[in-house]
Amino acid sequence: MPQPSPASAATPFYVPSLITRIVDGRVAAEGSGHQLPIVNPADESALTVLVEDDAAAVDEAVRSARAAFDTGPWPRLPLATKRRIMGQVRDTILAHAEELAYLDCLDTGIPLWDIRGRKMSRIADNFQFAMDIANTLSGETYQQNEQYLSLVTHSPVGVAAILAPWNSPMSLASMQIAPCIAFGNTCVIKPSEFTPLSVFRLVQLMHEAGLPPGVVNLVNGRGTVTGAALASHPGIDLVKFTGGTATGKRIMAAASGGLKKVGLELGGKSANIILEDANFDAALTGALLSIFSNNGQQCLAGSRILVQRPIADRFIAAFVERVKQIKVGDPLAPDTEIGPMAFREHYERVLSYVDIAREDGAQILVGGTRAPGFDKGYYFLPTAVLAPDNQARVCRDEIFAPFATFLIFDTEEEAITIANDSDFGLVGYVWTQDVTKAMGISQRINAGTILINTSMVREVRAPFGGFKQSGIGRDGLRGTVEFFTEPRTTTIPLGPVTMRPIGTGQAPS
Repeated sequence: MPQPSPASAATPFYVPSLITRIVDGRVAAEGSGHQLPIVNPADESALTVLVEDDAAAVDEAVRSARAAFDTGPWPRLPLATKRRIMGQVRDTILAHAEELAYLDCLDTGIPLWDIRGRKMSRIADNFQFAMDIANTLSGETYQQNEQYLSLVTHSPVGVAAILAPWNSPMSLASMQIAPCIAFGNTCVIKPSEFTPLSVFRLVQLMHEAGLPPGVVNLVNGRGTVTGAALASHPGIDLVKFTGGTATGKRIMAAASGGLKKVGLELGGKSANIILEDANFDAALTGALLSIFSNNGQQCLAGSRILVQRPIADRFIAAFVERVKQIKVGDPLAPDTEIGPMAFREHYERVLSYVDIAREDGAQILVGGTRAPGFDKGYYFLPTAVLAPDNQARVCRDEIFAPFATFLIFDTEEEAITIANDSDFGLVGYVWTQDVTKAMGISQRINAGTILINTSMVREVRAPFGGFKQSGIGRDGLRGTVEFFTEPRTTTIPLGPVTMRPIGTGQAPS
């Protein structure tokens, strides 16, 4: 089994030699499960070793979360006390932002400057935002019958299984952990087996900040082993999964036996529609950002770029020239724009789509190979292809990489048809200077979020989720309340109640 390399041992922040589960606020000293090497995608050196948790280890973690919910203090703490602890978690994350960003960078290959500058404050604010929702959550009253008052309040559901993805581990894990516990639930989180470092440290820091033991537990391992045991465990009440559509289907099947509440935020193959009257420079920069941010590994990516024919040649040529200038390199370097793919299997899958594109008759416009100058690491040149039509596999499959596919259209109607001709429906982009046209198109695209004349922007209070195979349920203000709480109706009579006698021997009147 590979051991951490001397280079990783000399890093500015501590990298543990073994990643194990965290149960009841304590890191397991060792584990007997299968060991998985965690590899630095930038140079393929061994970062650490992950101990996979089997069904017995998962059961231990679920029992801890169950006890914390059923008999522990957390669900019953006053909101003011929860708010104070969540504030301490937020402050602790900010105090350790450099360390967490560094570990996330080692795990994922995403440029350090991007994690540090764009993500860390958002991760910390997730805990503040979730507590703000819990603090301002109001109930309802009904009085359809003047003799009764019905009150609707919100109660925590119980124990959640949270399965986080590898493309943005801390951001997407914290986005679910925060509202889950803010409403009084407890949870067991499983990060991806490819990127466990930053989430492991995040859970440690949450306990150092004062979170009671058992409220957040962590297990590790592959989805087929640890994830399946977690999603199907009878002590789990709800399952929240962020990741690929195929895995989401398996998670839903595993959870179905217990009729668990399931939320799935899955894949996308979003259309980025650029009309001939768009602000050319803004649309160009927006298209580049929407496919190449986060190393291209993001569900919101505008991976199908639809350009109206009168500006297509000019737009595609300008796009290709900009792509050639993108700096691919070491994710720790301050000038790197795209780092390596997150792990070997994914890197090889991305490369395979270059041959698939050619087989389908697509033209490789730029990239399509390993980035030159690297003997080690999973570096893939940012790539763009021109597809013959929307039936090409590069237009159908979520490649999840810095891999853009161009399609040319003539009319708005054709663009809408192409955009909706997909198994997915997560995000849509529209670029035009005609607001009436933009709004008209936006209402006809079958996607959960439509972005007009902008690259990726996410209003955390607004619903976020997808149509079709892009998922089930929504994040956001209302969505998190609906998922992480159960409404309870309490009906009270407002005066003496006259009830029909039964079992008295008297005939009903």
